[in-house]
Amino acid sequence: MKDLRTGPRRTGRRVLTAALAGCALAVAGTGPAHAVSDQLWISAPYETVLPGADADGGARERTLSVQVTHDNTGNGVPAGLLTVDVSGIASFAQVIWPAGCVPESAVRADCSFPEMPAGTWSVPAAELGLRALPGADLDASGYVRYTATAGELTAHGTETLVTLGNGPDLVLGQAEHQRDLTPGTGTSVRTTVSNHGNRTAERTLLRVDASYGLRFGERHSNCEYRQHETGTTALCVLDEAVAPGQRYALGTGLRVRRKALYERFDHSVQPYSDEALEAARGGATFTPGTGRELDLRPVAALRAEEPDLDPSDNYRTVILDARNTADLKLTGSRVRGAAGDTVTAGITVHNRGPAWVASLGAGASVATVRFRAPEGTTVVGLPEECWRVPEDSPAPTYYCGTRTYLHDKASQAFGLRLRIDRVVPGARADVTTVDDDPELPIRRFDPNLRNNRAAIVVNG
Repeated sequence: MKDLRTGPRRTGRRVLTAALAGCALAVAGTGPAHAVSDQLWISAPYETVLPGADADGGARERTLSVQVTHDNTGNGVPAGLLTVDVSGIASFAQVIWPAGCVPESAVRADCSFPEMPAGTWSVPAAELGLRALPGADLDASGYVRYTATAGELTAHGTETLVTLGNGPDLVLGQAEHQRDLTPGTGTSVRTTVSNHGNRTAERTLLRVDASYGLRFGERHSNCEYRQHETGTTALCVLDEAVAPGQRYALGTGLRVRRKALYERFDHSVQPYSDEALEAARGGATFTPGTGRELDLRPVAALRAEEPDLDPSDNYRTVILDARNTADLKLTGSRVRGAAGDTVTAGITVHNRGPAWVASLGAGASVATVRFRAPEGTTVVGLPEECWRVPEDSPAPTYYCGTRTYLHDKASQAFGLRLRIDRVVPGARADVTTVDDDPELPIRRFDPNLRNNRAAIVVNG
């Protein structure tokens, strides 16, 4: 409980919101000259690992995708040039220049990129191919450096660190998002696992996180499972060897529970090792499955286990939304006291289902409630989940946010300390939910907004 007399504490989200609002006001108040101000940026990988030679002596190509962005989408940006300098990697890598890039020399090229009309914040600038040179030193590393100009705008220079390495590079394909699923039915997430490295991954460790509204259709015997408040985690050891250049299908069957609404399915792959499995368990207890094995095939003779060259493409998220509703309901409270007393009033958010509600992406509160102090009272204490706007006003508006998920039939209560400055019989403060929060709009899933209103009544 916060004592407002010592000053409120604010969450990072609210501090950020206030800062952005302040910036918007500052720009709005500075006049037309600043309304068209802009800054050009280059978006490129921070680093990449380039596979060395395969067992047959060939080398695999790696692609560097470079984009150009800008800050002020209300402002159009003319077509421009991205300049790429690869002199830092020329001793160990070959560069394949794409169409649209005109080499000035063996190590430098200008790549044209299109205009960005108003409303557009980014455009692709170049897709650079890289391939290790024969006999290149595996300890080699260097930078690809970029600069860009468009009209009067100049981007800050940036760079990509390129290193050589030997090892598998497992890549998990992005499965399609699924919308309007029917609770009580089945679905599956189908993706691919491929190896873009230069060594075989003899076994694969697969991690899957299915949110609370989803259930695994089968619990495989080569997987182990742990249930928690927001869903189920599975760790699977796949015995199928994945050689460089190979790609395999991977499918996970799911049941859409009757309480499903906004669901997500996270999965990742990495080369198996005993250490990787223990790290994935994180000290928690998992229960082995008993069903058929997932993607079973004969185990090849194990070679030395090597780390994945580029783990940035080993993880994917799939959104699975169900056609369902959740009825949120607010209840307030009645309190009594004499002038000078401090009393505790309660506000409770109930989820009457049938679905649970979770903001698994944005991390927003399921519900934010809004109220003011009843007449004749002063709010002198708030829970950590509550805040006041504006902070220095003698008559602020108060907000309280629930946690980011609320199971069906669950509730969350907030206790507010009110000092009764003077007795006003039947003093009343309305409490309502913020139904149009852009991060999680309640009106999208709540079929009955009439019960999203309650009251705090003092001496009534």
